[in-house]
Amino acid sequence: MSPHDLVLTPTGLRYHGRIFPVVLGRNRVTTNKREGDLATPSGTHHVIGLLYRPDRVAATSVPPWAVPIHLQDRWCDTPGDPAYNHLTRQSIGPATERLRRADPLYDLVLPLDWNWPEAAPGKGSAIFIHQWRCPGYPTAGCLGLSRRDLLFVARHARPGTQVMIRP
Repeated sequence: MSPHDLVLTPTGLRYHGRIFPVVLGRNRVTTNKREGDLATPSGTHHVIGLLYRPDRVAATSVPPWAVPIHLQDRWCDTPGDPAYNHLTRQSIGPATERLRRADPLYDLVLPLDWNWPEAAPGKGSAIFIHQWRCPGYPTAGCLGLSRRDLLFVARHARPGTQVMIRP
């Protein structure tokens, strides 16, 4: 482990010598992730990108490799679809998650490589580090941080940054 790894600890998410309060999936951490189980998958994952809402987050506050979220951007969580667990710009139906939300949860998103790039149908999709609703309010399986802490992580993490989650 290095200080550049994000490590889930009993007291929060450790990164760069700091401990950040974090929320997990409603059903905590699982070693057997399934689509829709509301659990955070255990393991060593990697940051694969950084997406941001350019109308809500200034481009100058994120690294130059960050990608703006467009109106049509979705994340496919339809297990049988070829785009399963990938960013897509096609509305595939009710099982695609809009990345441009009315709430601020996805203003800044670090997608992880859980079940990616070769996605096994039904093993879970859209595992992100994103903004939490509020402290203590669980996610659907992602890791949630305060906006301030998420901005810090987004400014310092790079593609390939390890995210270590243990049950």
